[in-house]
Amino acid sequence: MSGFSLSSEPFTLMRDCDAVMVPQGETVRLPAGQIGYITQALGGSFTVYVDGNLFRVAGSDADALGKEPPPPIEVPADATDADVEKLAWDQLRTVFDPEIPVNVVELGLVYDLSLEQREDGQRKVYVKLTLTAPGCGMGDILVDDARTKLEMIPTIAEADVDLVFDPPWSYSMMSDAAKLETGMM
Repeated sequence: MSGFSLSSEPFTLMRDCDAVMVPQGETVRLPAGQIGYITQALGGSFTVYVDGNLFRVAGSDADALGKEPPPPIEVPADATDADVEKLAWDQLRTVFDPEIPVNVVELGLVYDLSLEQREDGQRKVYVKLTLTAPGCGMGDILVDDARTKLEMIPTIAEADVDLVFDPPWSYSMMSDAAKLETGMM
């Protein structure tokens, strides 16, 4: 079984680029001139197929693939906690497992999100995130991706993303849209 389809987009790396092996979670360096296929471009990151393996390339390295990085997030000066919480949920909807074309919110992997106002006027966000399988090698990568994307929101100075496994995840936690996308409905 190949890792790309006719809808995959070919690329040649324009510069050396860090990538994460899927599903092992190991970081590797792909060299400039490497040829492959973009199999998924969701949430500002890319899943690429190179030499029989899948890799995740961060949005900050989009230029290596000849793509534009995601635009910066803007927050109005008078943003309320509710406004920032909505942005936090929107950012979590840009976190994707490289093997599943559905975001972590729709997959039902986000168990909780709350904000706290800090003394310096900035905010701290707390998130409880789980995985579809406890042994998933991408767990640390998904946690880091969620943390990084939440900390991109102006006024959020710190994101505490905890990986939890209670209650255990099940497909019943998925939204109807996620079940349709994955063929489980």
